[in-house]
Amino acid sequence: MPEQPEQPEQSGQSEQQGETPIDSPTGWVAAHIRRYDGSGGKEGQKWYGLDTLLLTTRGRKSGNLRRTAVIYGRDGENVIVVGSNGGKPEHPLWYLNLVASPEAHVQIGEEHLDVRARTANAEEKPELWKLMTGIFPQYKSYQKKTTREIPVVILEPVKP
Repeated sequence: MPEQPEQPEQSGQSEQQGETPIDSPTGWVAAHIRRYDGSGGKEGQKWYGLDTLLLTTRGRKSGNLRRTAVIYGRDGENVIVVGSNGGKPEHPLWYLNLVASPEAHVQIGEEHLDVRARTANAEEKPELWKLMTGIFPQYKSYQKKTTREIPVVILEPVKP
């Protein structure tokens, strides 16, 4: 397993249960997260005009908190994300982490929410897919280039 790059100091707002999450090792994603987190959510929510959130999951193998930036939509109070992974043959790691441990945390701008994730079922997915491809049409081309079914994930806020 490759060694994780050293993480920059991060604000306490994004800590969950006293732990500091490990950010995505992908360079541009890590830079986006640093901008988002470093500003307390005042900057970085928009990425090329698209709304993004910071998603913190529990690593299914390491047990460490992992954080990435994801395009999102809203369906009522639920937050919707798509596990496209750019149309690659494998699911994104954050999705696999959510399947293993559905409790997660999102930051949307300055707002922080604890959420419980679930994959949209066959009845829910068509409407949510339409919502998300309306936000980011490229999801359609990602689905065409892979044989796996790209999951749509519903992040339901957890009431305290």
